[in-house]
Amino acid sequence: MIARVRAGEPEAYAQLVRAHTGIALRAAAALGAGADAEDVVQQAFVKAYCSLGRFKDGAAFKPWLLAIVANETRNTVRTAARQRTLAGREAALVEAEPLIPESADPAVAALEIERRAALQAALERLSEEHRLVVTYRYLLEMDESETAQALGWPRGTVKSRLNRALRKLGRLLPDFQPREGGDERE
Repeated sequence: MIARVRAGEPEAYAQLVRAHTGIALRAAAALGAGADAEDVVQQAFVKAYCSLGRFKDGAAFKPWLLAIVANETRNTVRTAARQRTLAGREAALVEAEPLIPESADPAVAALEIERRAALQAALERLSEEHRLVVTYRYLLEMDESETAQALGWPRGTVKSRLNRALRKLGRLLPDFQPREGGDERE
């Protein structure tokens, strides 16, 4: 696909954009872009297009793009005059992709929302490195090598930081219990 884009075929890049917009929006939202997630993603796609000359042949596009999204998100958050709130991030994440189907049992839906809020609050307490590795590996469902590529870290570093991050999350969320009974799946 990249070869087609480099050959000047505009529809090929449009296909890449369509295929990766959803995950790019989720990444920007999860990394703190909030209401600016769409702008961050649009800017990331522009930068990716302009940087295609540096894209390595045979490499995976998704991790490369998500690294650009992460950098754009950091730049946006850093330059923003206001602090993003947990509620703003949660709203942006919910807007990026429906997390709970409309047909879901209201009690199960409420439990899922509560669990996601607790997880988001715990993620906020992690260092940036730990938050990034957990977000890429689990929230964006990237495999270990894709996570390493997106973050520009060796796989061993991904493994060790992920291990430390998960231990810290375990300490931050040891006694999480829903307020009311219901589905107790973990």
